[in-house]
Amino acid sequence: MKALTWQGTRNVTVEEVPDPVIQEPTDAVIRITSSAICGSDLHLYELLGPFIDRGDVLGHEPMGVVVEVGAGVTKLKVGDRVVIPFNISCGECFMCTHGFQSQCETTQVREYGSGAALFGYTKLYGQVPGGQAEYLRVPLADYNHIPIGTDLPDERYLFLSDILPTAWQGVEYAEVPEGGTLAVMGLGPVGQFVARIGRHRGYRVLAVDPVPERRAMAERHGIDTFDLTDTIVEELRDLTEGRGADGVVDAVGLEAHGNAGVEFVQKAVGLLPDAAARQLLDKAGIDRLAAVYASIDAVRRGGTVSLSGVYAGDADIMPMKTLFDKQISLRMGQCNVKRWIDDIMPLVEDAADPLGVMDLTTHHAPLEDAPGLYSTFQKKEDGCIKVVLHPSAA
Repeated sequence: MKALTWQGTRNVTVEEVPDPVIQEPTDAVIRITSSAICGSDLHLYELLGPFIDRGDVLGHEPMGVVVEVGAGVTKLKVGDRVVIPFNISCGECFMCTHGFQSQCETTQVREYGSGAALFGYTKLYGQVPGGQAEYLRVPLADYNHIPIGTDLPDERYLFLSDILPTAWQGVEYAEVPEGGTLAVMGLGPVGQFVARIGRHRGYRVLAVDPVPERRAMAERHGIDTFDLTDTIVEELRDLTEGRGADGVVDAVGLEAHGNAGVEFVQKAVGLLPDAAARQLLDKAGIDRLAAVYASIDAVRRGGTVSLSGVYAGDADIMPMKTLFDKQISLRMGQCNVKRWIDDIMPLVEDAADPLGVMDLTTHHAPLEDAPGLYSTFQKKEDGCIKVVLHPSAA
């Protein structure tokens, strides 16, 4: 089959790789009809190479049709249409039954002290082949799928794989009171959905992003947007009676843009031998924390900062004095996809499309175009906000 593979920093290519096969009785194989490029994929493209091997298949936002099931699979049959959550979980352990599927005790990657295994996401998370490919093997398939109908287009459902429940969890974790104010830092795909979910819940939403196309998309959905300026925190405070927002979602995460020092460190790490680079990435402070600091400054005293963006460094310095003084709560973590599906499914199937799932994708493309679109997405060129690949016909 054809699959998008990692070949080096800023170097991904479509290659012929072996077709996936049933390895365990609990496996299934699906034919991928749609698979999105996630902002987290850009971390692999740019930074996390020491944890990837050349030829690894990327992608963790897939959906498609079941073509084969193992002897132990009882809840799927050939021909079923499914979305595949990005985290791989068992549904039966302590963590799964308490709604923390991203911490599944069955699939935790203990070698690296990580949570549940993920599709297409480095040795840190199990090095499981991903879904930017024509076919995908799904472990523990009875639990690791979201069943969907046949009438609506892929785009209605695709974002259930990751970014829509990630945004939902981000808003849940922000703990905004009824009628309160939610600030959103970053209007990439997750930030777009965070803002729309907040508005759907009746919150006042104030969203910040430096990219005009992203602000324009959010404004189509009734969101008040602001450019990222040196005075943005003061602007947000002025709009909230001087207090700050009740909750803030940081939907930015790991980026180097705008900080020459952090960008230099990230690039230098990429020049080290893999063993040394893995140790440094695992323990160093390598993140640009501007979005976190702004979120902490913009939230009111007693409010909550919810981190949906992914961070990577263990030695990053947090402003503990301010966090303590303002009595700020922090919530964060990989999304527990299956926990939120029952809440979200009625909204994506609603004919009115209240969360605007049909107004997010800016680029549809065949799998062959993926390498160029990684670059376009990373550079925020051509108005690129969300890319959806179509490895095979629906």
